[in-house]
Amino acid sequence: MADETEFDPDAANASAIQPTTPGAKLRAAREAKGLSLPEIATRTRIAQRQLEAIERDDYAALPGIPYAVGFARAYARAIDMDDVAIAAEVRNAVHHSDMGANRYEAFEPVDPTRVPSRALAWTAAAIVVVLIAGFTIWRTQMFTPPTGQEIAAQEEAKPAVVRPVGTVPVAPAAQPVVFTAVDDVWLRIYDEAGERLKDGLMKKGEVFTLPTDAKGPMILTGRPQALTVTVGGKPVAPLGAPDRTIADVPVSAQALLARAAAAPGTVTPGTPAAASTGN
Repeated sequence: MADETEFDPDAANASAIQPTTPGAKLRAAREAKGLSLPEIATRTRIAQRQLEAIERDDYAALPGIPYAVGFARAYARAIDMDDVAIAAEVRNAVHHSDMGANRYEAFEPVDPTRVPSRALAWTAAAIVVVLIAGFTIWRTQMFTPPTGQEIAAQEEAKPAVVRPVGTVPVAPAAQPVVFTAVDDVWLRIYDEAGERLKDGLMKKGEVFTLPTDAKGPMILTGRPQALTVTVGGKPVAPLGAPDRTIADVPVSAQALLARAAAAPGTVTPGTPAAASTGN
């Protein structure tokens, strides 16, 4: 007598509709928990339209590949899924999509409205003329030797350098660079060789200290206002405008101190100095 295998139509249907893409898996897990997209947006602090793009596996609608992976990981953590596995699936999906091609076409100059107007062209020409004239004047002054009176006046104007006895100047590279998240923020800090020193979501209040031996460290983030940065315990100027993506911004001690020198008196958001302005 031949064996008879009982056919289960419910099991077959469940297998047929099993989600296969990372976006579909996230959506199915969210719906299984009875959560809405606005609730996920509140938990992750990611815009709802970007979460919708992730569920559709429409990674070309996101700012870039790092954002696609970072947003998907945050989404997965919010619904207790394996964020590492989801991130790997998203990377694989992105590399097999036409995301790069779409980005290139978006900047193709095929739209006639993108052609500069005549007024803009004249303005650009005027700026070039001013720059050339300024360079000519600078060059003339640069190669004209100063007179004896000018040299004497420069020497008198130099301030005397007074250094307390026993103090040793601290080299900029030896001063610690510390990043503090004043709000949840995704970021990537990497060195000149592309090695990632910090990659992922920093929770509010989380602190990261840059390794002192990092060579040419730089940062990528879409919310620079969510970070405060100090060098040797002293705050430096903000890394960028609020909600504007910054990339390849140097964050070594020397580079940050140069920013502080270029913008004296600048206080990063969330520091005690900023809160005491009303006193």
